[in-house]
Amino acid sequence: MRKFFLALTLTTLSVFSQKTEGELINTTSAAETKAKDTTNMGWKRAGNFVLLLNQSAFNNEWLGGGTSNIAGNAGLNYDFNYKTPDMIWDNKFIAAYGLTKQKGQEMTKSDDRLEFTSLLGKKAKGYWFYSGFLNFKTQMDAGFVKVTDPVTSDEILVKNSHFFSPAYLQAGPGMLWKKSDNLKVNIAPATSRVIFVHKHFTEFGSAFGVEQGKSSRFEFGAALNGYYKFNIMENVSMENILNLYSNYLEKPQNVDMDYQMNLVMKINKYISTNVAFQAIYDDNAIGAFQIREVFGLGFNYGF
Repeated sequence: MRKFFLALTLTTLSVFSQKTEGELINTTSAAETKAKDTTNMGWKRAGNFVLLLNQSAFNNEWLGGGTSNIAGNAGLNYDFNYKTPDMIWDNKFIAAYGLTKQKGQEMTKSDDRLEFTSLLGKKAKGYWFYSGFLNFKTQMDAGFVKVTDPVTSDEILVKNSHFFSPAYLQAGPGMLWKKSDNLKVNIAPATSRVIFVHKHFTEFGSAFGVEQGKSSRFEFGAALNGYYKFNIMENVSMENILNLYSNYLEKPQNVDMDYQMNLVMKINKYISTNVAFQAIYDDNAIGAFQIREVFGLGFNYGF
């Protein structure tokens, strides 16, 4: 308390001294303060489209070994956020698709994602908000897995997924800690999740946790969603997206994880080197980590 009165006294003396010396005092009216506080209010939209290309080629005389291949990945990342003094509404849409072709082999997918996240927050205190979130993700194209033909013993490709199979829908209330658009964590201890799969994938057994003969699975548990984007150095940025989910109804100790990392090293406004890394653990799909990594030259367009 004494420090407060001392600071107040020194401030008063300083202002009085400036007045007596006839200097101009820079004061801010209440209207100006309010205008400053609401500068970043309303809608804020930003998006980025990236096309990644990588290629390796070897002629017949190359003795070091290797297989010629070419790959391409296209991705769209779009944010549209709304903000008032008491409320925030963050929305993110991600679409990505990639193909890889190796010499002498069939073309295969290297990426296939379609995801939408919406997060609504009501101001609580400090960086905390009462929140509600919705997340939906699926894929756009069919996926195939190699199996051994029981008759010929040859390896064949069998379709194991396609659009909306699987599809994941999550929603629930919680608490959001948000320091900025580039740093936030949402904790939702009462989250519902529904997994959708077409019935022809569960005709002869379960798929993605959905029981045989069914087309959906309901889960209830806790979710944690984190987002952190920062600059490592000039023209080098890293984006991190982490999603965790624990199902209270079955094996809550087996936490589902989806971590995505995007590293962008800018060369100029339109060209960059990009590294994308994703790690998924979901024992309903497969009891092991699924790892995806893509590195290539990127053509970027921001809007």
